[in-house]
Amino acid sequence: MKTPRRFQRSQARNSGQPPGLDRPAADVIGMRLNKYIAHAGVASRRTAGDMVKAGKVKVNGMVLDNPAYQIQEGDTVEYAGEIVAPSERFFYLLLNKPRNVITTTSDEHDRTTVMDLLDEPALKGLRLFPVGRLDRDTTGLLLITNDGDVTTRLTHPRFETAKIYAATLDKPVSEEDIARLAAGFELEDGPFKADWARYAKEGDPLTVTLQIHSGRNRIVRRAFEHLGYVVDKLDRTYLAGLTKKNLPRGFYRYLLEDEIRRLKHFQ
Repeated sequence: MKTPRRFQRSQARNSGQPPGLDRPAADVIGMRLNKYIAHAGVASRRTAGDMVKAGKVKVNGMVLDNPAYQIQEGDTVEYAGEIVAPSERFFYLLLNKPRNVITTTSDEHDRTTVMDLLDEPALKGLRLFPVGRLDRDTTGLLLITNDGDVTTRLTHPRFETAKIYAATLDKPVSEEDIARLAAGFELEDGPFKADWARYAKEGDPLTVTLQIHSGRNRIVRRAFEHLGYVVDKLDRTYLAGLTKKNLPRGFYRYLLEDEIRRLKHFQ
């Protein structure tokens, strides 16, 4: 079986920069307080300024209501009882995964993993890990990060992360079964119910697009198997507000700061 080539970094306009390369860590010294909070991923710079003025931010244990305060060496900034800091030590990569790649950091059978194919100097020595899983034959969006809080938000059932898949089946899917996907039914490990399901395009009954919130193992494939279909191709096209725009198969990009902020604080 042919091993996919190493992943390539996207140079599209919606690609961010690796943290620490576009802004050295030392730059936080002298940074305005509202900008510091924004770079920590708490809120936009304007909202962060309003939070400071409202007395919701502490510096070195004391409420400080001046957004223009410049961060000094050794300062500790708190919001909502937690210490916050610019997230430049955190990396967020969005990957369009090809087939025949394992979504783990290592594999006991020596199969190719997503981490094997990420070959960039900025990533060397980092403890990056994929968020959730796509099975070997499933393609599409996968987030890779070293931010445990974001991982929890995207994988814990109570946060109900939205995911959209395009499934190509072995035979035409009936309208009745499309309706059953949205109505819901029982699988061996609990209920399945799509938020919605529809044909991917008019005149093509072989490909169905559906949105789910469940993260259970192989849930989409098992749902179609329950209805009597075999999934020939499965592609994740949407993940927690992120899409495949300008991201071909086998490419990755760094998230933009606004995207990171939404991932950190979505409800």
